[in-house]
Amino acid sequence: MEKNKFDEIKKGVQEIIDLITEKNAKKANDKLVEVSEDLDELLDFADDNEDLKEVSRYQVLLNQLHQRIVGLNGQSITK
Repeated sequence: MEKNKFDEIKKGVQEIIDLITEKNAKKANDKLVEVSEDLDELLDFADDNEDLKEVSRYQVLLNQLHQRIVGLNGQSITK
């Protein structure tokens, strides 16, 4: 599998983190969906254990970022 594709996932994750920092939950969630779909596509074509491990790491990270986004949404409701 191309490491190049994981570079794109990494850039997307960084963009999500930046959007969370800016407290822009809507855009962060939209980007998270986009990156998740790309990661799912990588999973479909993963051809060795190292690729599967890398996909799994990103899945865990995206789940944690999703929890942060949900937390942001909760904060914006109470304000």
